[in-house]
Amino acid sequence: MDELSAAERDTGAVIATRALTKRYRGGQLAVDGLDLTVPEGSVFGFLGPNGSGKTTTIRMLMGLIEPTSGSARVLGRPMPRSTRAVLPHVGALIEGPALYGFLSGRDNLLRYDAADPTADPRTRRARVAAALDRVGLTAAAGKKAKAYSLGMKQRLGLAAALLQPRRLLVLDEPTNGLDPQGMREIRALVRELASDGTTVFLSSHLLDEIEQVCTHAAVMARGRLITQGPVAELAAGARGRLVVTTPDPGDAARVLKEQGVTDVVVTDDRATGEPPEPPRDLAEVNAALVTAGVRVRGFGLQRASLEDAFVALTGEGFDVAG
Repeated sequence: MDELSAAERDTGAVIATRALTKRYRGGQLAVDGLDLTVPEGSVFGFLGPNGSGKTTTIRMLMGLIEPTSGSARVLGRPMPRSTRAVLPHVGALIEGPALYGFLSGRDNLLRYDAADPTADPRTRRARVAAALDRVGLTAAAGKKAKAYSLGMKQRLGLAAALLQPRRLLVLDEPTNGLDPQGMREIRALVRELASDGTTVFLSSHLLDEIEQVCTHAAVMARGRLITQGPVAELAAGARGRLVVTTPDPGDAARVLKEQGVTDVVVTDDRATGEPPEPPRDLAEVNAALVTAGVRVRGFGLQRASLEDAFVALTGEGFDVAG
């Protein structure tokens, strides 16, 4: 544990785990030897298909379940041993909010705030009003929680996590159930929190979500950590795709294959594929297309995405519905 603390001081890690493992009864290995480092001040995306071990990891970090082996530190303290000292500085929304359906959204937050021994009761209503406004629920504050949509419940759970200033905010699938506008609002809120100095740890199975809002990310698959680092570096580690826009996609595909392009896919007006390996001057590929009579209307290299990186690392697709 002391060794881990020294590493944290060197790296500025808000969360650090070493060989963190959780095996359930019956032998199911949910998390397998996880070494995770979350830099202070980052928006850290914890990425993986459903069932990859993300929520189990978060539950261990928050002291909700004991690890089978390994260690975890949050805000420099060992978990779950330091739960009482750590959790007042952490806001969390895990596996959806726990709400009193017969109470209004406002009264739910008043209950949450009253349960916090550090919360000043004299400013409770002001804190609740500010949290409701921050997640766009002021107009629905008087409605009973059981009448809330799934997206509204997610917003209310996020408001509960924001009642007090937090050094760390842990969000497990925070955009679940939200419409596109709601997702944009949550992304904007996460960026705002990060700019205020809060470290945000964001679990999601939505690659696009992570790519838009996160500065750093880790990729999980089948309980194991595949990779972690700055988002730009993770995507840069995967090769982009060569895209040719043309009214002759079939002919373009044939020429691309002759030029060493692999995994060629043809659609109505384009042909795409993996650039040649070893790399070659793409101007030569473009010249070959023109020489063959292909009418090239667009030619370029499309930047690799996190999904491309995931496929390159695991050899499989990213099942967002799994």
